[in-house]
Amino acid sequence: MTPETVIDILREALWLIVLLSAVIIGPGLVIGLVVSTFQAATQINEQTLSFLPRLLITLIVIIAAGPWMLTTLLDHANGLISRIPYLIG
Repeated sequence: MTPETVIDILREALWLIVLLSAVIIGPGLVIGLVVSTFQAATQINEQTLSFLPRLLITLIVIIAAGPWMLTTLLDHANGLISRIPYLIG
């Protein structure tokens, strides 16, 4: 196995981690920004007002995108497992 192959596998894995985490974190960041803007405009300083919408949207995104995320992760794992004979030899 060459160093280029190891770097390529690592690059694919890191890109998959970034993609899957961005799907979960992205909507939470957007909702947090909207709620923070609302709080700044109305001068409401309630901590649960910023926490609860982010929690709910994160759970909804995990439920909605969970099957796609699992399929993507399993496809990557299957690709790695199927390449084992080529990587060893």
